[in-house]
Amino acid sequence: MERPIAVFAAADLDEHATPPGHPERRGRLDASLAGIPAAGLDDAVRFVEPRLATVDEMVRVHNPDYIARLETFCTTGGGQLDPDTFAAPGSWVTAQRAAGAVLDAVDALRNDECDVAFAASRPPGHHAVAERAMGFCLVNNVAVAAAALADQGERVAIVDWDVHHGNGTQDLFYDDPRVLYVSTHESPMYPGTGHAYETGSEAAPYSNLNLPFPAGTRGDVFRRAVDEVIAPVIERFAPTWLIISAGFDAHRNDPLAGLELTSADYADLAQRLQQLVPARRTVVALEGGYDFDALSMSTGATLSALVGGDYRPESTSSGEIGVPTITAAKQRWDL
Repeated sequence: MERPIAVFAAADLDEHATPPGHPERRGRLDASLAGIPAAGLDDAVRFVEPRLATVDEMVRVHNPDYIARLETFCTTGGGQLDPDTFAAPGSWVTAQRAAGAVLDAVDALRNDECDVAFAASRPPGHHAVAERAMGFCLVNNVAVAAAALADQGERVAIVDWDVHHGNGTQDLFYDDPRVLYVSTHESPMYPGTGHAYETGSEAAPYSNLNLPFPAGTRGDVFRRAVDEVIAPVIERFAPTWLIISAGFDAHRNDPLAGLELTSADYADLAQRLQQLVPARRTVVALEGGYDFDALSMSTGATLSALVGGDYRPESTSSGEIGVPTITAAKQRWDL
């Protein structure tokens, strides 16, 4: 394939303006996309301006009243939605485009237009629940796409490696046996959810895997978690699609958290996960990540790894902190 990576991004159309000093700010998309030329991927990438997700697509997972209120709130001036989450007049269209990017990524893969699709979405989405915004997130971008796939008869695995637990994504699919949600996150940490004992409801048993790691956990433990827990759980579920909620705020340089991954660790995780689903069925969707250099390096390393490249601007990290989380998960999931 001439250009195996499709990137759905429109940083120049980003009108989601947050207050000065807010960590989820304009420039995050530019920083993430800067990792593509740094990784030597210019000739492998096709850039596409994402479409706007429709209201009908968003209400697959969100309450229709919430979506209507969000649109009105933004277009009449915006303001503070909660202590962490802000909306500007342009945030509604930008949020539509963020969700549309993940939907477009799915379509590009389904139509054999690329091998790997990257939705560079801002604002992030995984904290947004059915009825409200939360944690910088307005619309749950990944959930919108996963629900569309599930409604088309697909089985979807979502792997969320953002440093914060994706409480919104978990809540939206906790009763849905068609979607497996896997989260690796720091604990204790905002939003205080993501307990290991939360494994899915009676309607969807063993469809929700949480791996809450303590601060200081490094790449070796994450690789073990994939090999010994996440891969067996995903193989048991037998998904037809994989969506990676790719927050890069577990990077050791990120100012909001305390996990200690490097960009090379993300490359390893992406390579391992990609092997668990059929070819051309892996979507990478940007979530958090608030250090611009870390965003660039991690995006470049992840996309390079997914097309067989070797861009590693940092070394992998290693350490033993967090191993008990793996041991407990293996016992809980009978692995």
